Amino acid sequence: MGHSNSNIEPLLAGSPRHVIHACQTPSSRGSLSYTDRLVLRQDLLHEKDAFVTNIPKVELHLHLEGTLTAELRWKLGKKNGVPLGLKRGGTYKEFETLEQLKSSYALIQPRPGHGFDHAEERFTFFEAYYTGFEVLITSQDFYELAMNYFERAATMNVRYCEPFFDPQGHTRRGVAFEPVIDGLRRAQIEARESLHVESKYAICFLRDMSQESAMEHYELALQARDVIIGIGLDSNEYRRPPSLFEAVFTRARAHEHIRHVVSRVGGTGAERLDHGLNDAEKTELVDLIHDKGIGMTVCPWAYVRHEPLDEIFPRIRTLYDAGIKVAINSDDPAYMDDSWITHNLLVTKRMCQFGDGDGVLDTTCH
Repeated sequence: MGHSNSNIEPLLAGSPRHVIHACQTPSSRGSLSYTDRLVLRQDLLHEKDAFVTNIPKVELHLHLEGTLTAELRWKLGKKNGVPLGLKRGGTYKEFETLEQLKSSYALIQPRPGHGFDHAEERFTFFEAYYTGFEVLITSQDFYELAMNYFERAATMNVRYCEPFFDPQGHTRRGVAFEPVIDGLRRAQIEARESLHVESKYAICFLRDMSQESAMEHYELALQARDVIIGIGLDSNEYRRPPSLFEAVFTRARAHEHIRHVVSRVGGTGAERLDHGLNDAEKTELVDLIHDKGIGMTVCPWAYVRHEPLDEIFPRIRTLYDAGIKVAINSDDPAYMDDSWITHNLLVTKRMCQFGDGDGVLDTTCH
């Protein structure tokens, strides 16, 4: 989840893409406060950028559970009789009203620090993210989760998307894989037919669970190959490198319909690199990514929450100028200032001082 929620994620099959990236950013110091981010978000929307609003979009880095809005979480929690609260250490804070729950989303902040590996968020983002899973129980719940995203995506003219989901985060709670995939499949079909939004899913294995568990869930994914296109990793990466899951990635390479992505160039033979802005600092890594034809997904608003602007956008510019295929995405928008793909494109365009004819790729990331 790029948390954003993770650093390693799933794959995408080739599909046309129209995305803005690259930038030349004005100088800035320090990350933006929550209030400043909301001001920036509103200012970007106020410009009414017709180009960004209307352009057909592809979203390749989005965690479906990260689209769980406070409103939907409240609705499902009440339906399923699940207490709505936030677990932190040995304490539990229950939310008595929807407004209290919505306010808690505004308080999800990373710890101070640097590093695009997002490790500093594991004590805050992950608490909110995984607590939200508890309201997802039935096939209908997963259908509503996915449809809520697809409906939002359609309003932003997203034509194709590859949402990630975390099956282990549900099966370890006693929710079987079958209702999860059934709900997601129904939403996928309805979105295609009624919203004209095409999609394929990718599963993420949780780094803090075993390779054996990952392999078990890979076997389950093979039973749903009509809707699952990729695999990857997410969750807390501390001392849990991709190499621990080499066996499942090796197995996946034998299945042409299942592809995979990792967050480090070279390891496990990644076909796509998620996040990875630090790679822009080393010419040899930039050259390696370019020469291997590896595409990259970046999620600017996730980084704006805890990095200075002038440490984010020049790196995207470096990657773009090097000829690397870069796609702009929203990651976990419900938990990131309610900033979706349009907001991420708008902030990138502004910070990059982009023109409408610049930085739009009509290619694929593979």
